[in-house]
Amino acid sequence: MKYILMMNTMRAGAGVPLWPRADLQAHIAFMHSLNRDLRESGELVSAEGLSFPDQARLVRAGKDGVPVTDGVFPESKEFLAGFWIIDVDTPERAYAIAARVSAAPGPGGIPLNMPIEVRPVMSVPPPEML
Repeated sequence: MKYILMMNTMRAGAGVPLWPRADLQAHIAFMHSLNRDLRESGELVSAEGLSFPDQARLVRAGKDGVPVTDGVFPESKEFLAGFWIIDVDTPERAYAIAARVSAAPGPGGIPLNMPIEVRPVMSVPPPEML
């Protein structure tokens, strides 16, 4: 079963970009190691980091389907910083990987314990919706 692990982080303009260089490098090394381990185990489908909210736009279809954008949202308290799509046998394995992500090192190597949202990825609608 595929799951998406969504990593929310602190407000833009704070946090990671302001960390000392060594702490930032340790955090990035942790993420590279995690992705390598998941690739080697065959569980990683995709992983991406995302830009800061000041580059985000909400898009809706306007008249005649023309895109209408709204944004930027730099005042966001938290934002989606990145995600992993994994393919694992059980929800418990997805939770174990999410806990590993949550414990990524922050300043001084202290685990961040950031919340990681875990959600099944639906390939098709559930039978009750068909």
